Amino acid sequence: MRVLIVEDELRLATYVKRGLEAEGFTVDVALDGEEGLERALTEEYDIITLDIMLPGMNGYKVCEQLRANDIWTPILMLTAKDGEYDEAEALDMGADDFLRKPFSFVVLLARIRALLRRGKTERNPVLTVGSLSLDPSSRTVTKQGSPIELTPREFSLLEYLMHNKSDVLSKRQIIDHVWDWGYDGDENIVEVYMGYLRKKIDTPFEAKTLQTVRGIGYRLLDDTVRNSTDA
Repeated sequence: MRVLIVEDELRLATYVKRGLEAEGFTVDVALDGEEGLERALTEEYDIITLDIMLPGMNGYKVCEQLRANDIWTPILMLTAKDGEYDEAEALDMGADDFLRKPFSFVVLLARIRALLRRGKTERNPVLTVGSLSLDPSSRTVTKQGSPIELTPREFSLLEYLMHNKSDVLSKRQIIDHVWDWGYDGDENIVEVYMGYLRKKIDTPFEAKTLQTVRGIGYRLLDDTVRNSTDA
């Protein structure tokens, strides 16, 4: 799951980012409203935490602009202001929830997970490709009914592949979604993690669902359908 934190307090943003990453989330940070709006319009996120008092463009305006552009990513609005009118305005602008500062990380995490569950109710919360299933809420993976233990990065990678099943994804596409924004390391890190996943979801089951399309990228196939191309 990918989270965008729009927060001008660098210490708070860093604290929340580290906490969420420890929980397996991929996290980007924007330090002002304009940057937050640009990222939310051009990148794909599963949830956005949005401060109200921001330089450049306040959180109300960012939220309003996102909804006007049909961006319906769940938004958790944060503020140090105390007043029911602030909460009402945030919800009227299209925010999904509201949390006052100071808050505990435990409560923030609970609110984020609640929004993710709510956002998935209109869609199928469990991703399935053939005999492979992934539940984003419980963060569990099974294949042919057998549980598979994945690291947070492996889980995020598999989740992205399952959302785009059968599509060929380039290394750049995968890095942009699964790794932190601005990652400029070796793109072959994707190949390394594909190897890790193969050892867990293919090798034990004598399957070849994770395929390399040479010179292009990778794709995840349905193991219940006979495919003519192996990698």
